[in-house]
Amino acid sequence: MLAITQNAFGGPEVLQVAEVDRPRPGPGEVLVRVAATSVNAADWKVRAGLISALGDPPLTLGLDVSGVVDELGPGVERFAVGDPVYGMVFGGANAEYVMAQASTLAPIPRSVDFVQAAALPTAALTAWQSLAALGAGQRLLVHAAAGGVGHLAVQIARHRGAFVAGTARAANHEYLRSLGADEVIDYTAVDFGTAVRDVDIVLDLVGGEYGSRSVRVLRPDGRLIDAQGSDAESDPRYERFYVEPSGVSLREITTMVERGHLRAMIDQVLPLPEIAKAHRISESGRVRGKIVLVAWNPPA
Repeated sequence: MLAITQNAFGGPEVLQVAEVDRPRPGPGEVLVRVAATSVNAADWKVRAGLISALGDPPLTLGLDVSGVVDELGPGVERFAVGDPVYGMVFGGANAEYVMAQASTLAPIPRSVDFVQAAALPTAALTAWQSLAALGAGQRLLVHAAAGGVGHLAVQIARHRGAFVAGTARAANHEYLRSLGADEVIDYTAVDFGTAVRDVDIVLDLVGGEYGSRSVRVLRPDGRLIDAQGSDAESDPRYERFYVEPSGVSLREITTMVERGHLRAMIDQVLPLPEIAKAHRISESGRVRGKIVLVAWNPPA
């Protein structure tokens, strides 16, 4: 089968199309014929060697997958060959086929296609799981609110009845208001620390020095949920967050999607062989929503 591989850490140019062995599912696993995948920040950080989540090269990136079940491993009963599914995997989705634990997959929402479904898993799971404790009437601040995770977090929080503030460039303000944001802060012109206060939860999707700045807007019993790594680790309100693949959580997300309460914004759709271009765009930090990559000969 075809896959995008890399034999060394480096820039987007290390990504190459290669012929590799097609995997076979083991107990509890499902082989998925990939229709589409998407780019997450973790993809280019692994490619560049900034994080070591997948080990050393050679390796194939790709966390998000939408496609159809091609083969079942022993003991898998919740799916059948031909079922349309989506989910989050720990690498390997930038290929014609990818292996996944059946427990991490869910049926694709009936209201979306493969492209929309591929934009959801990692970003939606991150937003869903990190905001699990957010309730009606609470105040949330989302950094990078127009990005892949941020724009979904805004929708989830608004649906739960929270007051939602977000940081974003001015060009994205009207868009975020259309998603339900109550207050949008242009971080290029205004210090968010002076624009919002008494926040119950800060979802930090930027990291670095945003951490120490964010704790200053929190209530004494507030929480800083950091998905990137920041300088606020010593604060007792700091929580480092790591997303977990979960078919159970995806089914809850599916319900929101099917009821019209959640939709992934697609910035661009590119063929999977143009993945180097997609990584360059993602690294620029100027993506509204997600970049989706369509695989070779995707299933109908």
